[in-house]
Amino acid sequence: MSHYTPDNPIETQVLDGQALAQKIRGELASEVDSLVASGHRPPCLSVVLVGDDPASRSYIKGKQRACGRVGMDSIERLLPATTSEKELLHLLSELNADDGIDGILVQLPLPEAISASRVAAAIDPAKDADALHPITAGRLLAGTAELISCTPLGILAALDHHGIQMEGQNAVVIGRSQIVGKPISLLLQQRNATVTMCHSRTRDLPAVCREADILVAAVGQPRMVQADWIKPGAAVMDVGVTEVDGKLVGDVDFEGADGIAGLITPSRRGIGPLTITMLLRNTLHAYRSRKNV
Repeated sequence: MSHYTPDNPIETQVLDGQALAQKIRGELASEVDSLVASGHRPPCLSVVLVGDDPASRSYIKGKQRACGRVGMDSIERLLPATTSEKELLHLLSELNADDGIDGILVQLPLPEAISASRVAAAIDPAKDADALHPITAGRLLAGTAELISCTPLGILAALDHHGIQMEGQNAVVIGRSQIVGKPISLLLQQRNATVTMCHSRTRDLPAVCREADILVAAVGQPRMVQADWIKPGAAVMDVGVTEVDGKLVGDVDFEGADGIAGLITPSRRGIGPLTITMLLRNTLHAYRSRKNV
């Protein structure tokens, strides 16, 4: 790691997630163009939204635009907030059976009356673009997963892009969610990092974080990770996004970490664009697997 002192700050690299996402999307678009030129139909993602949450609608529109820009088709299924779990599961059954659909994503959060775990389990694992099905999770644990949670994939892409060595490094993951914490821990282990997963019961969390060569913060608590928690030169992957006084902030004190971290992700143009990009990657991968092309 770099020789850091308060009087000799590190030149922190800030991830430009938007630029990296555009690069990867260009590669995906080339693949889709080749498939279509060979006489195949474009891959298709179906996104399901229950209710009319403005943030969720915005996310879905962003995913639709991203699909269009790489030449993929997308189908939006909007359901009222009064939709029952039975009705949603029936729709998923129809989407599973539709050979023209390659990826399925149900936008979270769902209404309280609908079980997110039952919905995830109802999606065909071969079309599980968000990688939340129990079978998909089991394959990740076994090291055989082809579809992988989008945000963790984005984190790996960022680390690889910046040449961050994972083998033999100490990695600390704060948060144990099914969407980020658990899968990124497994992926880092598969890259031969030594991983510590932290959570609300972890003793002396700051001390644990100070040992991290790679630190992943995914808890949704604004600016929880302070500058003195960060090992000089560490790669800090901040997944948290919370609105505070009209401004989006991450789980890491970004200003405090600047000059200490070797690499850090911003709240805007950070991991977010890569998450959507990996959704496209999963849809294309599901398409290729299903069509054997």
